[in-house]
Amino acid sequence: MEESEKESIKEASVEVSQEFKTLINTDDVDSLKQIQDLILGRLQDSNAVLSHFNEYSENCFNEVSGDFSKNTRLLRSMKSDLDYIFQKLRSMKAKLLATYPDAFSDDSKGEIVDRRPDLELSQQL
Repeated sequence: MEESEKESIKEASVEVSQEFKTLINTDDVDSLKQIQDLILGRLQDSNAVLSHFNEYSENCFNEVSGDFSKNTRLLRSMKSDLDYIFQKLRSMKAKLLATYPDAFSDDSKGEIVDRRPDLELSQQL
């Protein structure tokens, strides 16, 4: 580029920047800057509160997770025990019905439908 072209580009950019300065009110710019600073402060405060809450939640989770795991194992063990007990009861009932056909009323002779929800099905998904 020639010197005259560089000079004309510089003059044009100075003129454009002067025009922008006349379009923008400095009080409005200062007001916007103050509002942005206020919003920034509020966001920083919110961020600090959320960080503190996350730390608190993590501590609470760490305290409870051991008990939760222990109780989950206990419930699974209880379910297994109850399934075994009901299986034994059904086989005892079948033996009683075979030995004493009149021992139970007609309503109890039908197939007993297990209406309990399958809790392990939701874990497989």
